[in-house]
Amino acid sequence: MNKVAVSGLGITPFGKHENTSIKTLLMDACLDALREANFPKIDAVYIGNIMSGSLCNQEILGAITVNDLGLGSIPAVKVEGACASGGIAFRQAFLMIQNGEYENVLIAGVEKMKHATTEESTRAINAAMDNDSNEKHAGLTFPGFFGMLANRYFYETGASKKHLAMVALKNREYAMNNPIAQFKKPTSLEEIMNARIITDPLGLFDCSPTTDGAVAIVLSKGEKGVIVRASAQASGRTQLQEAEDILSFPAIKESANRAYHIAGLGPEDIDVVELHDCFSMTEIIAIEELGFFKKGSGWEAVELGLTKHGGKAPVNTSGGLLSKGHPIGATGLAQIYQIVSQLRGTSCNQVEGANIGLAQNLGGTGAYSTVHIFEGVN
Repeated sequence: MNKVAVSGLGITPFGKHENTSIKTLLMDACLDALREANFPKIDAVYIGNIMSGSLCNQEILGAITVNDLGLGSIPAVKVEGACASGGIAFRQAFLMIQNGEYENVLIAGVEKMKHATTEESTRAINAAMDNDSNEKHAGLTFPGFFGMLANRYFYETGASKKHLAMVALKNREYAMNNPIAQFKKPTSLEEIMNARIITDPLGLFDCSPTTDGAVAIVLSKGEKGVIVRASAQASGRTQLQEAEDILSFPAIKESANRAYHIAGLGPEDIDVVELHDCFSMTEIIAIEELGFFKKGSGWEAVELGLTKHGGKAPVNTSGGLLSKGHPIGATGLAQIYQIVSQLRGTSCNQVEGANIGLAQNLGGTGAYSTVHIFEGVN
């Protein structure tokens, strides 16, 4: 099978783009990625997105990208996998190059959310839940779901709201050095803990924001660039009532185990991590499911600073979804953008000597997970 490497990256600032269309965001990121890759002949386009139709009244993003970039009659696909849309789009492109179908593929993710009302964006986001279920009819939302997980985690461990705040503070401190991050204002543990409650025990800083933004990546056949060592995907539960253990995300664990097996590596080999912190609680569970820390001990790792520079593996050096921002269709690619930049030695919050990086992207309430492992240029 072919080796596959990242040959180009492009990203827009994350935040509010009031006078910029979703199409313009997408084109800006794609042009930057193509320029960096020296404009190779692109064989296909994959777009990660979930809400362009419902919030922007715009579909056919793949065809628009091909047309406006003058890429000819090549195939284009829009990929929807809730918040894992970007990660899944990347995986599909990777597999097509690995198996010899294509040589160069453009992958992009985009979302424009800030113009919508809270009611409109909440309705659109909730499409990523099982809406024909008892849980949905009872009024369960994403903050409600992850709030229940947090309360249960507190009950079963020695964790408290302070540990959630420590995750949010770490990610904000990293975001302050990221030029594209949505939130760069300094904060404190006290401010985070005393912030407005969204759903007990999650406060404002514990929840990822609505975000406008786009990311694009060019993948190419060969070993010139940061190499994709492994790509894995798994599915998980779509309802909380189906969980054998509500503090476990089987899709994260399974996709991680598959990726480690493919790469011939383990969690101890990973130098830097970007994972899906849609809520501060999610980061604590994810570092356990990815194998960095034992089940029920993630909060202790956070308390000891083991997820920062100098720890076992720095986590979310971009600022994570919590502070970098969460343009849903672009999020998985933004994680990969940060890992590739780290392995190139050009990232914000650079980890010295980073050579192996991992990106984990979650969709829904654990319905999807992708894990990608990358190796830097020696």
